[in-house]
Amino acid sequence: MVVGLGNPGERYAGSRHNVGAEATERWASKLRCDFAVQRREHARVAQVTVGERRITLACPTTFMNESGRSVGVLVKRHGIVEPSRLVVVHDELDLEPGQVRFKSGGGTAGHNGLASIANQLGTRDFARLRIGIGKPPRPEADKKWVLQRPRGHEEPVIDTAVDLAVAGLEVLVREGMEAAMTVTNARRRRQDPQAQ
Repeated sequence: MVVGLGNPGERYAGSRHNVGAEATERWASKLRCDFAVQRREHARVAQVTVGERRITLACPTTFMNESGRSVGVLVKRHGIVEPSRLVVVHDELDLEPGQVRFKSGGGTAGHNGLASIANQLGTRDFARLRIGIGKPPRPEADKKWVLQRPRGHEEPVIDTAVDLAVAGLEVLVREGMEAAMTVTNARRRRQDPQAQ
């Protein structure tokens, strides 16, 4: 199961905080599958076959800080017993714009959506796909920063990162986590010759 995080509604569309949902929607579009609102799951849900695997894609219709309310129901209704079978796609302040990284488990780094999911599931052992949005010039501006749209040179960089996230998800499903990590890390190095 792949869950893309964001806030619902046009007001938040295109914001930094919504890149996780955007990546999930873009992958669904590429796979030519449509989302349907599932009220009991508090999410828009799509089912798709990739290779020989049946995959559930979901974007919660709750606000970011209540993502766990949706994900808790989703994993139960879709029989996700192992946390490692859940991949949460989200924005990441601690990565520069354009960086994309997979991560298995770990802390929530102050991300309220991740914290809500971890609290609901009782574990942090789910996989994450982190899409870098960078930090604001002033740390106290984090809340406004994530709700704003990328500006200037950041916009195409983050848009390319969303495409890279989609490519990473495809490799993850077909070849596994290690191969997916290799793809996203290698692409980033090609984009930024100074990256070590």
